Amino acid sequence: MRFLRFRAWLDEVHQLSGGFDQLIYEQVRRHAGTDASHLYGGWLAILEVWCEQNSVAYQGVPVGTIKRHATGKGNAPKEAMIAAARARGFSPADDNEADAIAILHWALETNGGLG
Repeated sequence: MRFLRFRAWLDEVHQLSGGFDQLIYEQVRRHAGTDASHLYGGWLAILEVWCEQNSVAYQGVPVGTIKRHATGKGNAPKEAMIAAARARGFSPADDNEADAIAILHWALETNGGLG
């Protein structure tokens, strides 16, 4: 059910936003365990299929790249990511929201890694 809900959420966000043509996500290469790895793989599969079906370009960005762009350190702790988001004028609820803000700024400032 979680994967179906995720797909429905993608549909909803796409519709409510008026549509988008690019989706950038955090590319995780290390997982806490087998279950986490399997879940990530499932969400990634749903994401990629959804993007293909909706003609939305998608790109994963390594965690270290996001952290380095936001803080200057590729292994920055969660607190540093939150501080970096606050320094940009945001009030993230948690480290996950701070990471999302960092991904957005990475994408905007590097043209999706192209420069």
